[in-house]
Amino acid sequence: MLDIFQYSFMVRAFLAGGIIGIVAPLIGTFLVAKKYSLMADSLAHVSLAGIALGLLLGIYPIYTAIIVSVITAIVIEKLRTERGVSGEVALAMFLSGGLAVSIVLIGLGKGFNVDLFSYLFGSITTVNSTDLWVIGTLGLIVIAAVGLMYKELIYIAFDEEAALVSGIPTSLLNIGLMILTALTVSLAMRVVGVLLIGALMVIPVVTAMQLRLSFQKTIFSAIIISLISVLLGLFSSYYLNLASGGAIVVVALIMFFVVTLSKKMK
Repeated sequence: MLDIFQYSFMVRAFLAGGIIGIVAPLIGTFLVAKKYSLMADSLAHVSLAGIALGLLLGIYPIYTAIIVSVITAIVIEKLRTERGVSGEVALAMFLSGGLAVSIVLIGLGKGFNVDLFSYLFGSITTVNSTDLWVIGTLGLIVIAAVGLMYKELIYIAFDEEAALVSGIPTSLLNIGLMILTALTVSLAMRVVGVLLIGALMVIPVVTAMQLRLSFQKTIFSAIIISLISVLLGLFSSYYLNLASGGAIVVVALIMFFVVTLSKKMK
């Protein structure tokens, strides 16, 4: 079974998958705590527009996806805090709007192609050296940023009003969290795919929450569950010729049901 590692593209896929397996649930834990789980899906649809724009203009698609998703994340947060638009409404608006813009750009680019499908559903064979360097660098930035803002992020996740009264810059921290989410979504597209990144950010976290642990232990448990999902998903993807994103999320779902059922039996 270990003959899989004789191929350089699979080594790159596992390295990239490992980074995503850590970063996705790390950010996802704060999103779930804030009841902001749909943010990942909304930014994923917007990122798809960025991908289509990059392919249309001949620019490295991840760069355009990051720019578009980061700008959108800031706009969503500004609408929520300064314009009185509820978070759910803002997310729904950009989720459908991002998909609409994507369809228009794809039409201008004369339809779907292989590159676009690899971003939609994930593809282990398309993770190249440039992707790996971008994913690794920005992944470390996300992890470092969460480490620096950890206590403050916990505060605003559970009681934003109390954090504001305490003098914590909640607006700035929320924007920071949204930007980190946008980066995570953009980084995960090659391995998991635009349509499924939201699931990888949420399902391992929800699974870990079934264990009724402390917040910190929930984060670590979610990361372990995510890494196992990525590892088994990539093996399944290679040997069964499946889309990597779908295989990873299916494994994550199976783990959720196993943990839930085992808790009920106990």
